[in-house]
Amino acid sequence: MNHDLPDSAPAEADLPLEDWPLRPWLLAVIGGLAGWIINLIVTSEGDGSFWAAICGFLFFGALAAGFVLRPRGWLEGAVFSLGLGLVMGGVAWLAVDSSDRYAGEPFAFSAGVFFSVLAVPLFQANFHRLRWATPYPETHFHVWTDAVSAGGAILFVGLAWLLLWLMHALFSLIGIEVIEDLIQTDGFAGLFIGATFGAAMGVLRNQLSIIGTLQRVVMLVFALLAVPFAAGVLIFLVILLLTGGSALWEATDSATPVLLACALGCFVLANAVFRDTDESRSQNVVMQAAALVLAACIFPLTVFAAISMGLRIGQHGLSPERIWALVAIAVATAYGLAYWVGLARGRLAGWAHYLRRANLHLAVGTCLVALVLAFPLLDFGRISAANQVARLNAGKVSAQDFDYTALRWDFGDAGRRALARLAAGEGEVAELAQAAEAQTERPYYDYQPEQRAEAEINLRVQPDDPEVREFVLTRLRAESWRCSDYCVAVDLGENPAGVREIALVENYSYEVWPMTGGAADSAPVPISSRTPLGANSQVEVRTEPRRYIFIDGEQVGPAVEDGRFAPGM
Repeated sequence: MNHDLPDSAPAEADLPLEDWPLRPWLLAVIGGLAGWIINLIVTSEGDGSFWAAICGFLFFGALAAGFVLRPRGWLEGAVFSLGLGLVMGGVAWLAVDSSDRYAGEPFAFSAGVFFSVLAVPLFQANFHRLRWATPYPETHFHVWTDAVSAGGAILFVGLAWLLLWLMHALFSLIGIEVIEDLIQTDGFAGLFIGATFGAAMGVLRNQLSIIGTLQRVVMLVFALLAVPFAAGVLIFLVILLLTGGSALWEATDSATPVLLACALGCFVLANAVFRDTDESRSQNVVMQAAALVLAACIFPLTVFAAISMGLRIGQHGLSPERIWALVAIAVATAYGLAYWVGLARGRLAGWAHYLRRANLHLAVGTCLVALVLAFPLLDFGRISAANQVARLNAGKVSAQDFDYTALRWDFGDAGRRALARLAAGEGEVAELAQAAEAQTERPYYDYQPEQRAEAEINLRVQPDDPEVREFVLTRLRAESWRCSDYCVAVDLGENPAGVREIALVENYSYEVWPMTGGAADSAPVPISSRTPLGANSQVEVRTEPRRYIFIDGEQVGPAVEDGRFAPGM
């Protein structure tokens, strides 16, 4: 049985709007199996790259099947779903397998998700066959109905869980706990979520004519928001231009994401007004004017976002996150510029037609860009590390202000190679780079510099041994919260395991460190001393019969053996 097409739906005879009684059952089985296996993998702590690839393949393959499987051409839909699952499985495998070898892996995975979101409606609209002859109304129809279907299926899953827990509470009143036992069964949660989502998706996809009507309601609500938003954005841009942008440039930390979010809002609301055809777009003059303003404002918003990011890069250089922001700005600017071209070509009469065609062309281009960026073909960490080192060498940033920690932790293997080259040099830069190399975890604190030069560390070594001094200084340069005033490193000799130990004594605690390269941490042992530790303090170790630390003749803590680093920790 075929449903009547909604006004905003394309009228092509081959558009798959027909009921398929098997669809809810088929999607429930596919979703249930995928969810069950994913749940078992996750609960069994399958955290390797292979298991991540399996989960990515199952999740995105099953999800794509929910949107594209249809009675006619089901094989083609199955092949697309498997292909999309393989792509996302590969992206997940790379994200986990590369660990921290590459920078920005979460962004790369997000690019893969974005590729999937764009690829599905393009496939549904037969772009793989029609190419640029693909009717825009079909793509537009599928984008919105997919969004509404997914939202409805997610809502149904939530209601199904609520009903299940309500039934559990009801049966518990008479002492029957079978539902709770079922819920706690391994894999049940994934099976239930996948099956209910698939079944709901199947039912909703069988009602695309009703979904199309709901789509028009959603777009009408969005169109109502277009008028006040257009006014607000226009007022903002006018004030910004009149003030020379001074307020914006003083807020470069937050300006870029806010401007991009507003550009995205302009895009969505403008499309909600001019829709997929001239016949279906809003005939309200005020709304059409608002859509025109919103379409024209995308480009200046993205230009200001680019300037804001440029200021940020000029101040602090490149980082993987900033390069990803530049990619987002480039895509948004392409949309804004294409909209300006469409407005110029169409003038007041036919501008909506050119904007719709721009949407289709840019969607395909963005889909391909997202697919390329989902794989580590471009190492943003290497680009960022080279830029940061160049800034350091050019004197744009001092040795003290340079972010060695970012090279150590945020730029992947390329950053660590750059840090190693700096550490192999001479002078203060090499000293601070060596301190960053010695870090065992990324420091997150603002109250002190992240690295210190040797001259800034007030340290005494007993007895003064160059090897001990270098070992302790390496730790203290990397961990600047230690030895903030004065400290004494006492050589304790070898412990029963044959490992040389050093006691670092400060005002309020001491720690025992094994000389195993400085990678291990020990718990600080609190001490009590009436006399503050200073340059003239006498620090010694006495055996009575166990070894204790004394400051100016006063025992200040428990036995050394109680503060020793435990082997294997």
